[in-house]
Amino acid sequence: MRRPPERRRAGPVCLLWAVLALPALTADRLGLNEPRAAWWLAAGLAVLAVAVGVSRRRPLTAFALTAALSLADAPALFTVSYGPALGVFALLLGLRAAGARAAAVCFASVAGAGIARIALTGADPAPEFLVMTGTLLFGCVFPWLGGRYWRQSRQLAEAGWLRAARLEDEQRHAEERARLRERARIAQDMHDSLGHELSLIALRAGALQVAPGLADEHRSAAADLRAAAADATERLHRIIGVLREDDEPVPLTPAGETVEQLVARAAESGLAVRWEPSGGPAALPPGGVAERLLHRVVREALTNAARHAPGAPVVVAVGRKGPDAVVTVTNGRATGEGSRSSGGSGLLGLRAAVTAAGGDFEAGPHGEGFRVRARVPARQSRTAPAPREARPAAAPLTRARRRVALGLGAAAGAGAVLVGAAFGWYAYTETRSVLEPSAFAGLRLGAPAGEVARVLPDGEVHDPPADRAPAPPAGTTCRYYRSSGELLVSVDHFRLCFDDKGRLAAKDVIPRVGPSGEGREELREMSR
Repeated sequence: MRRPPERRRAGPVCLLWAVLALPALTADRLGLNEPRAAWWLAAGLAVLAVAVGVSRRRPLTAFALTAALSLADAPALFTVSYGPALGVFALLLGLRAAGARAAAVCFASVAGAGIARIALTGADPAPEFLVMTGTLLFGCVFPWLGGRYWRQSRQLAEAGWLRAARLEDEQRHAEERARLRERARIAQDMHDSLGHELSLIALRAGALQVAPGLADEHRSAAADLRAAAADATERLHRIIGVLREDDEPVPLTPAGETVEQLVARAAESGLAVRWEPSGGPAALPPGGVAERLLHRVVREALTNAARHAPGAPVVVAVGRKGPDAVVTVTNGRATGEGSRSSGGSGLLGLRAAVTAAGGDFEAGPHGEGFRVRARVPARQSRTAPAPREARPAAAPLTRARRRVALGLGAAAGAGAVLVGAAFGWYAYTETRSVLEPSAFAGLRLGAPAGEVARVLPDGEVHDPPADRAPAPPAGTTCRYYRSSGELLVSVDHFRLCFDDKGRLAAKDVIPRVGPSGEGREELREMSR
């Protein structure tokens, strides 16, 4: 038994959630983030689970949930815990969402919310704004463009296969048309040569049969010869019928034949048909679409009259009804026995063709006979446009790939510049706030602020770990400094507290997050 689709999808969904939850579970313990409460970690994992669950059908909702979680965790949007999830859901958004407007609105909303949060709660707005902009471009927009490129590549590949299939169908239809033309040529040759010769043989045999002074056995042989010629002619018609299509006879008429010429040729063949043109201007534009369609209508109507109403007079009337061309083919009562076959789908095909051209088609009994009437818009044939220079089939695909590559390159370049600027500013501010451990150890409690300032760095820590520090002495003002210039890792911090007289009242070491490092005990001794 096959598993239902929901069960088959449960495995990849759980695997994706586990991969995205791994950074959130390990970042705090590795010292890459400030430690978080257990309830906050559980809430973040729950939000990631919901985002993974809805990412297939609602990728925009999944990205919005992850962006909101990242903004709640860090004002600058960048966080080691949820940064990978943000990039993955941005990629899925570009891959699974068709339009770009909703994604652009979501990116703008995330940027607006981040700017507002930085302005309200950010300790140092300038670097946080740069970090947020770089994260939004390089960690959201760039993966989203990558997903759109992936989606467009798949669509272009599918369109290429469909184009190849259409080209194969067109080639097959061209071969079929060539085969039909060859059938028509064979049928024409057989009809012109063999039919004419057999008709002459039958005519001569009939004349020989009624010749005076002919013995009875010779007269019988001439009758047999005439019957054999008639049978050969009938077999010839059957062979020609095999060479023709079942749904429509092969057009053996000359190219460009008008309706009037068709009627004249039918009259020369012995059909009692009369041509009644309109007394006004030309009813049909020569070479137009209407003339070719009405030619088909008249041909089918004359064929049906000859088959089902032999000997009946036929009238073909062509005129105008406003800007449209109208043709009416009416036959009277048959004088001989017609074909008993019910016919094919010729009238149904004519009705579909005329209706598709915007006209009307009627066919049915009329008096003692039958009438076919068609109205077709008399549209002029359009001049064929000049052939344009042929372009390779891969040109649209190449141009689309070039546009996507340029978009990805621009986004990558802008993101790299912003991220580089943000990292440079971060490195500059962090290295300017490093207090050497030896200088910290040499500070004595009660020293005036001027003496202490000689060994202090130019800057202070803008995001001090105040939540991990012990309570400062009452009535003091504290400053925080880094003990090392290492970047992107948690380091020990020094805290110096001054009283209202400007004297050093306390100095403390705030240990880094994570396992105890080498030299931790020495730093604690320095704070004493």
